[in-house]
Amino acid sequence: MIIDIHTHTYPGSDDSFLTPEQLVAEAKRLGLDGVCITEHDGFWAAEDIDRLSRTFDFPIFPGCEVTTEDGHLLVYGLRKYIFGMHRSSFVKRLVDEAGGAIVVAHPYRRTFRPEESATPEGYDRMLDRACRNDAFSLSDAVEVLNGRGSERENEFSHRIADRLGMQGTGASDAHRLGDLGTFATEFERPVRTLDDFISELRAGRFRSVVLDRAAVSHALP
Repeated sequence: MIIDIHTHTYPGSDDSFLTPEQLVAEAKRLGLDGVCITEHDGFWAAEDIDRLSRTFDFPIFPGCEVTTEDGHLLVYGLRKYIFGMHRSSFVKRLVDEAGGAIVVAHPYRRTFRPEESATPEGYDRMLDRACRNDAFSLSDAVEVLNGRGSERENEFSHRIADRLGMQGTGASDAHRLGDLGTFATEFERPVRTLDDFISELRAGRFRSVVLDRAAVSHALP
């Protein structure tokens, strides 16, 4: 099953230009098997997700992109934002209590600097520094393909995951209609419920996939 596990809609994410209906209709048209809606620091009500899923006859899984002092974390299994979630250790405790899962989103952000990658020595120092982020030890996977990242930025994310021995996910990080259909995550087993989704993430039965070869060299303007 191929699922886009990182997307945003308006007004849940105020920087998105996609309505939930547009997102789901396009994901279905593209042939995806499901989609996760992961608004910024906000959670959908379970009944609203269920209603949208029934309307389109399409699997939708709720999540959240949580902003922490260690970067952005894709969190699955929680139901609401609680004060203190700006700290990754607190998020981890909540997720463990709920039996959820965490993926580090776009780890290249704030860590990849093109000027430092000019030499192998500079690149290695940059990679070492990035890998010291505490968020990785708290998470189940690393987003290694992000549809809003450049080829070099996503390669850096791959290097982080390889260095740490972690598995990588892929997602569009869609904020616009054209963002969809770039990258996604392929699961080995059927994923029918949020519990299935979380179990497969935690078990590591997935891989990042490229849906559009042109997206490999895509970069934000």
